[in-house]
This record gives sequence, structure tokens and C-alpha cells, in this order.
Amino acid sequence: MRPDGDDRCPLCGAPGPFAGVPDMRKRLLRLCSACRLVFAVSADLPAPEAEKSRYASHRNGPDDAGYVAFLRQAVAPALPFLKPEMRGLDYGCGHTPTLHLLLKEAGLRCENYDVFFFPEWPQEPFDFLFATEVVEHFHRPAVEWPRMLALLKSGGILTVMTAPWEDLDAFRTWGYASDETHVAFYHRESLEWIFARYGLAVLDRANPRVWVLRNARKPNV
Repeated sequence: MRPDGDDRCPLCGAPGPFAGVPDMRKRLLRLCSACRLVFAVSADLPAPEAEKSRYASHRNGPDDAGYVAFLRQAVAPALPFLKPEMRGLDYGCGHTPTLHLLLKEAGLRCENYDVFFFPEWPQEPFDFLFATEVVEHFHRPAVEWPRMLALLKSGGILTVMTAPWEDLDAFRTWGYASDETHVAFYHRESLEWIFARYGLAVLDRANPRVWVLRNARKPNV
């Protein structure tokens, strides 16, 4: 449950009312006209037990060639900005961490964090973070984005993978919206709002669902 209920956008805080956006799960999502976030209302947010069960059913892992190829879409554009002496974190790694193995092939160190499966919160910030297919699961983006970014050093590299929406009518048939754990859908304008709000500079945008970003904020800002 969100502290403000559904009266304000869970990303930018703009007040409602919000236009309804039906999806293929027959949820009535909401559209924030200020930042263009499409979000599930509190009644449609999955309970933690249901969410963990859904993730545990995923067959993702290093033995799944399709999943490995999928992750490489995020790894490849980030590699030019990473160095062997850097220390990284796979934020939201899932029950069978895989991305850290791909980075190990490239001579990079990467640890794992997942709120359900590897819940020990890191004590020190990292030189780089990967958040692949994570931010669409944020129930409270205004809280969870800065919480994640607190783990990134000033000047550090953040790689985000998510599928942005372009057409509201497509939600009725968009497979990405069929997953009940997908509750925050970002438009290009939503992400631009986030990047400006938190001081993230875009380094690479070659893949339409991958952003490689630099934390341009100075320490303690």
C-alpha cells in the first residue's frame, strides 16, 4: 500500500485525477499526465508472497541460452564504460543470478542483491549497477529509485533495462503488461524526468530498452 493511496503519482507526486488505461489483465491502470508514468493502483499491487512466488517460477539462469542472450543486450553497451578495478552490483538479480557471470567473463566483479532472494543490503556504494527488468516492479518509484541510486558512487555507471511504452491503446494487447508484477510503465518522458531529478547523464541509448547512465551528482548531493 502507498502512503498517499492513489491520489498522487507514485513517481513525480503530481495530484490526480488520473486517466484510466485498461490493460490485457483487465486492470485499470492510471496515467500521470505530468510525468507520463502508467501505474497500477494499490488494489492491484501484488502481495509480497505472491510476488516472490511469481519470481521463483521463472526459469531464468545461466543454462538458459535465451535468457543469457537477453542479458547480453544490457551488458554489451555498458562494457565500454566499465573497468576491471570497478566493483559492481546486479540490483534485482533474481533467484539464479546470471549477469555477474557474464561480467566475470569480461574480467569484472559484480555482487548480487535481490529483495526476495539475496536480501542483505549492501553496506558500501558501488562503481556500477545493473537493473535489468527491475524498475517496472517498483510499487513506489519515488522511494525505490533513490534507494537504488544510493548504492551508486558519484560518477558511477547505471545500466537500466525496461520496456518503455509508446501507445496507450497498445496496453490492451501488450504482453509486457500481462505480468501482474509489472506495475510501473515508463514513457520516454517519465525516464527523462527521473534522469533530470536524480542527476543521471545518458551515455548510450543504442538499444531501445537499455539506458547506460552516469551518476553526474557530486558526493553527498
